[in-house]
Parts: sequence; structure tokens; C-alpha cells
Amino acid sequence: MKKYKNKEFCKIIKPILDIEEFYKLKKISHHGITRYDHSLRVAYYTYLITKNLHLNYKEATVAALLHDFFTDEVESENGIFKLRRHPNHALENASRYFDLSDLQKDIIKTHMFPVTFTPPKYSESWIVDIIDDCASIYERSYSIKKQLSAAGTFLLLIVVNYIKYR
Repeated sequence: MKKYKNKEFCKIIKPILDIEEFYKLKKISHHGITRYDHSLRVAYYTYLITKNLHLNYKEATVAALLHDFFTDEVESENGIFKLRRHPNHALENASRYFDLSDLQKDIIKTHMFPVTFTPPKYSESWIVDIIDDCASIYERSYSIKKQLSAAGTFLLLIVVNYIKYR
């Protein structure tokens, strides 16, 4: 959270971060990082973009932070089923803790469009959908880069030791 130094952003997300259930996301792997970190990244960029576009940035930021707010309800599901169903699980879970507006419900429910077939209704929903996609691509590529780097280092050590002890 230290890297998100914007005071207004931190004030907007604080009520969510105060929920103990939300901290469980820190233990769930998601695109090579944690679901907690992924959600913070999506919320932060949502905040920046929607605020600059003079949209409803406060509600959008909250919904962006809650877009993947589920723990183990769909962990047993794989592939396309998990992708299609998890927005509804996140919406149900978020609704247990917060009184969500129609805008926030739409953001959470449609953040996986077009995998889920219902398109977003609001500009803020489209923005979260796109930011989530971009963040996921970045996180996956960064994770792969780290894995390749580790593999490359391991191979380099093998070659160096081969040459050294030949």
C-alpha cells in the first residue's frame, strides 16, 4: 500500500481495507502476484483515469477494488467457467459488506466482458474492464519474465560450472 501515496485514493479505499475478509486476498495467487495486489493496481489506475475524465471516480475506485473480491467460492473451477462466474461471486461477496450502487454493481458484474456476455452499461464500467485486462496482461508477462530470468540464471550457472570444472 506504501506505493499508493495519493491521500484521496487511500481515503476512498480505506473502508474496504478495514474489512478482515478482504485481507484474505493477500493469500491468493493471481497472475503471478496476489489477488489483493492485483485489485489495488486496478483500483489505483481506475482512480487516476476516471478522475481525470471527470467521471464518478469514487464509486468506480471502490468497485474496481472489489471486482475480484472472492476467496474460495470458485477456486475449484477452472478455465472459462471460473472466468465467467467469478464476477457474480465477487458481486455477492461485496454486497455482503457494502451497499453498492447500480454503477458499482455493473462494474463488478461486467469486468470480464466479453468473456461474460453482458456488456458494461457505464463509461466507468468499460474503463475498469479495460484496466483489468491491461493489468492482467502486465502481471502475467512480468511473472513469466521473472520465471524466464530465474531459468536463465540457472542455465548460466550450469554452463559456468561446466566450463570451470571441465
